[in-house]
Amino acid sequence: MGDLQADELTSELKAKILTLEEKNVRLMEDLQNAENDKRFAESELFRTQKDLTKVRSELERMKTPPLIIGTLKDVLPDNRVVVKSTTGPDFVVGVSTYCAQEDLIAGARVSLNKQSLAVMNVLPQSLDPVVTGAEIIDKPNITYSDVGGLDKQLLELREAVEDPLLRPELYAKVGIEPPKGVLLVGPPGTGKTLMAKAVANATQATFIRLVGSELVQKYIGEGARLVRELFELAKEKAPSIVFIDELDSVGAKRLDSATSGDREVQRTLMQLLSELDGFTPMSNVKIIGATNRPDILDDALLRPGRFDRIVEIGLPDIDGREQIFKIHIAHMNIEGDISARNLAEATEGVSGAEIKSICTEAGMLTIRDGRDCITMSDFIKAKEKVLEVGRNKVKQAPAYMFG
Repeated sequence: MGDLQADELTSELKAKILTLEEKNVRLMEDLQNAENDKRFAESELFRTQKDLTKVRSELERMKTPPLIIGTLKDVLPDNRVVVKSTTGPDFVVGVSTYCAQEDLIAGARVSLNKQSLAVMNVLPQSLDPVVTGAEIIDKPNITYSDVGGLDKQLLELREAVEDPLLRPELYAKVGIEPPKGVLLVGPPGTGKTLMAKAVANATQATFIRLVGSELVQKYIGEGARLVRELFELAKEKAPSIVFIDELDSVGAKRLDSATSGDREVQRTLMQLLSELDGFTPMSNVKIIGATNRPDILDDALLRPGRFDRIVEIGLPDIDGREQIFKIHIAHMNIEGDISARNLAEATEGVSGAEIKSICTEAGMLTIRDGRDCITMSDFIKAKEKVLEVGRNKVKQAPAYMFG
């Protein structure tokens, strides 16, 4: 009897112990969950406090008074400088201790306190969007093999532009200074811009392209400022190549009788002359200019030391036209008996741009007739149409000077 009671008591105790152990496990799980919730709440509190601090600092920053932009004119002893603010006259003011002394140079842009006009910090130099947008990021897909009939001109261009950048030691061995710039002159459609595109594709240098008319601005001094910033960008991105297309729009001869607009263009030209052959060396910056009116360019722009090499690009001869036709008809579906030589013989006095237009027009005539193979008659009709349109557009061609 006693053993039975002892067994029952043992069974009850074991059951209670098991129940307590299960409760203990559940409590431990609840404690672990509570610890996890606590850590999560603490991290959320820390993040919230961090966001609150950020919002407060942003609010304080937004409450700060605006700063005035000025220009540093001179650095004086005792941590003082002479500044010219955008609001008016020059001032002698103090400098914040946060400004590095080596950054305080004449001409630097600075921010000034609105009340005391003290220099708060030195600002980076800004460039006009016209200048910054002139840098070619995506290189053109034109290569030297796409330029036909200009082998001699390409050689002269590459000698004056590519070799000084890629192999400067050759000029050092010979003991000569490499050319600073190349001027491409010739009638429209002869491949001046095409050659510049090929150089941009082939070189690893930064290529900066600007049309001369973009340097002509409305207000006094704006054009000269653009020229300065253009060459500052070129020096910053060196080695670099600056291509100025339609140079005659900004480089025309200076005349005594001139309007206010002409005088502003002349100021821009004088700044361009100074940058091309100034005191600052530009060994890693090369200039390419292009114009179809060299007869109106200013003599100071054409002298050696600015454009050291003038490359004349005339209308292609029969061999040149043959090369150009080969380039354009290489991907065209033409009859087997058509040769580039025959096409070149039939297009005397035609420019490279007109040859491209003839090929395009021949293909369009083929499509109009519902065919997929271009015949010689298509090229003849296209030539007559292209040249007739050209004669109607220009009744009398201007005289060009290449000497």
